[in-house]
Amino acid sequence: MHKRRFGDRKEGRYLRNLSPYYSLMPFIMHQRSDAQNYFKYSIEVSQAIDYIRRKRKEGLEHLGFLHLFVATYVRMLSQCPSLNRFISGQRIYARNNIEFVMTVKKEMRADATETSIKVIFEPTDTIKEVYEKMQAAIDKAKYDAAENGTDATARMLMRVPRIILRFVVFFLSFLDYFGLLPQSLLNVSPFHGSMIVTNMASLGIPPIYHHIYNFGNLPVFVSFGARRRVREIASDGSVAEKTYIDFAVVTDERICDGFNYARGFKYLNSYMRDPNVLDLPPEQVVEDMA
Repeated sequence: MHKRRFGDRKEGRYLRNLSPYYSLMPFIMHQRSDAQNYFKYSIEVSQAIDYIRRKRKEGLEHLGFLHLFVATYVRMLSQCPSLNRFISGQRIYARNNIEFVMTVKKEMRADATETSIKVIFEPTDTIKEVYEKMQAAIDKAKYDAAENGTDATARMLMRVPRIILRFVVFFLSFLDYFGLLPQSLLNVSPFHGSMIVTNMASLGIPPIYHHIYNFGNLPVFVSFGARRRVREIASDGSVAEKTYIDFAVVTDERICDGFNYARGFKYLNSYMRDPNVLDLPPEQVVEDMA
């Protein structure tokens, strides 16, 4: 734990020892839309499927690929904390916790309402802890008749006349620039967090590239699609059927360099290929630079 210093924000610690080159980037690329990088990534998930089946028999009855992906991403951030940084007010910060934002549709119908939820994790969380936290948040969003904080805040804002609402959003952006947004708004904002994930497999379609928002400070948007089977020729000449899931990822390139992004997704790939490591906490948690 770091003692909060002048320049830190409620949700993150100002990184004062970055190279001048990276500290300058937020001034060159002012908005997240200026700094978006797009890439596709495919992971072989045969072992992950077997792992999910086994865990369901052990009591995690609703465990799905979304839970597993989030657990692997949390574990990856425990080893590659630079991917948990964010840009606010033209400065680069290390986020204090791990916050995932997801959109939940209450029912699989075209006219069903949807809402955003935010789930907070610890870098030491195991698959069981990730599953329990996610299910609690998803069940509350689906089955609780009361509006969650995100919907209530949006409804309140939409009562404001639109000409005034434009100024209100500008004023909120101004407060956010200087780290003055109330914690109550940060808690419910779907635009502030470690990353946002959407499961296109539930719709039966491939992943899409989804932009990241200029408002707020979400640095990564991940979309993944339905499983696909392919036949590959092994080194001995035999043909094997394998299962892949494709990811479409949009990142804010200003938070860290390409080496760290590549390193992080290599970790993600290794955890997905051997998810048994998620049964226990990591041996150590790597801390972002001081």
